[in-house]
Amino acid sequence: VPWSELPGLNTDAIHEAWPAWLQSCQKPGPTWKALCPEIAKLANAPVEQQRRWVRDNLQPYRVESHDQRPSGLLTGYYEPTLVGSRQAQGHFRVPLYAPPAQLGQRKPWFTRQEIDTLPAARAALRGKELLYLADPVDAMVLHIQGSGLVNVTEPDGRQRWVRMAYAATNDQPYISIGRWLLDRKLITDASWPGIKAWIDRNPSRVNELLWQNPRVVFFREEALPMAVSYTHLRAHETGRNL
Repeated sequence: VPWSELPGLNTDAIHEAWPAWLQSCQKPGPTWKALCPEIAKLANAPVEQQRRWVRDNLQPYRVESHDQRPSGLLTGYYEPTLVGSRQAQGHFRVPLYAPPAQLGQRKPWFTRQEIDTLPAARAALRGKELLYLADPVDAMVLHIQGSGLVNVTEPDGRQRWVRMAYAATNDQPYISIGRWLLDRKLITDASWPGIKAWIDRNPSRVNELLWQNPRVVFFREEALPMAVSYTHLRAHETGRNL
């Protein structure tokens, strides 16, 4: 479709796309590789110049169903930004794990509930704690998205950003906790704020809710240079959670 069919292009803050594009250009695919030198050159250019570049170099497409219906459901993934601690302390008690050594010996591996309750599962994960979050729902978000950025407090008090990147799963099926709540008419809003609001009203049922999803994701840690961390943060501050 022509750019004229895209609502809001002339008023959109197009410069907010640049941090994400700069990050993509660190490991560009073949299509983007040719555009990356120009993207870098225009990073601090006036917004109207950036807008002209978008019109001249990119092509908008209409998304519709096979039977040409223009409405539908569009889902997307994003990298959440969270706060964590290297040690279990205070409110930080929810661990993120690296893959256990025995993961390949048993398929599927222990469920989420079994990991929380069975001594054998706990023993297999001992020493595999990468860091700790304060909110089990934030941990669930990270498991669903597969990766995210965490501002970690180290044992010496220093803070730094790290990426929790996908490493493996326990090979259990994924079940939506939002769908579980909707099917029981416990909520009408299945967004993460809606789910958290239900948890705030029902704190004694947190485990019951989270255990409905037996899948657990294991992570590997990736350090982020300072410049890259800033780029990611700006991208997530201006991004949209679909």
